[in-house]
Amino acid sequence: MAWFTRQKPPVEETTAPEGEKSVRTEGLWQKCESCGQIIWRKSVDENFQVCPKCGHHFRIGAAERLVLLFDNGTYESHDSTLQSSDPLNFVDSKPYSQRLAETRAATNLPDAVICGSGLLNGRKVQICALELKFIGGSMGAVVGEKITRSIERCLAEKTPLIIISASGGARMQEGAISLMKLAKLSAALMRLDEARLPYISVLTDPTTGGVTASFAMLGDLNIAEPGALIGFAGPRVIEQTIRQKLPEGFQRSEFLLEHGFLDAIVARAQLKTYITNALNFFTC
Repeated sequence: MAWFTRQKPPVEETTAPEGEKSVRTEGLWQKCESCGQIIWRKSVDENFQVCPKCGHHFRIGAAERLVLLFDNGTYESHDSTLQSSDPLNFVDSKPYSQRLAETRAATNLPDAVICGSGLLNGRKVQICALELKFIGGSMGAVVGEKITRSIERCLAEKTPLIIISASGGARMQEGAISLMKLAKLSAALMRLDEARLPYISVLTDPTTGGVTASFAMLGDLNIAEPGALIGFAGPRVIEQTIRQKLPEGFQRSEFLLEHGFLDAIVARAQLKTYITNALNFFTC
């Protein structure tokens, strides 16, 4: 019955002749999750982590976003020692304190936001970028406090504020404490508005939950990257609630722009220039 199965030839171990270098191709290519094309990773890196075939925007980290916007990729980081505690002694599949420790070790970040100040095309700005890999970019007490302190620096230094959101919403492990920070942060943004200082909100994939329901949609200008998932509850929850099939592209940035929830969709490569022009308009 051996002829029913294909026999694999024996694998011979070979070594490269002395003086010759072996060629490794692992990690040089990646598959676009949108168009399915196999693309050279270097071309993606040179294109701001955007697929050169279809324009799909891959997710990038908070530190990468700050480097893209600040001049020469340099900035001063603020409140980098603040860390969330475990005020509720919360336990789900594992203790919250353990989850925090593991995530800090994996991301090398104290919490889910990086707040920095520096120059954006020569203009002093404060930028806060959420890190999705840190418990889904969720907003706990520390995230809310750090962004609030950035707003207070804007008020003291008379500088614009930019927040780049990538989040699943408020952090459930901190319960009402995280929700209280949403209120504190929103109140601080009102003070920024009264001082007539610009706040630009950049929504990326994904921006959902309590973050969407608060500061992500409170910008003087709300812009998003192409194809970003933006909403409060997830599409499955909404469909189960209203018992209707949702429209094609529902909760994507293009759908939201069409229905008036966004001011613009800006590709990552043009984001710095677009923000610069917007700030020039706000401060002229």
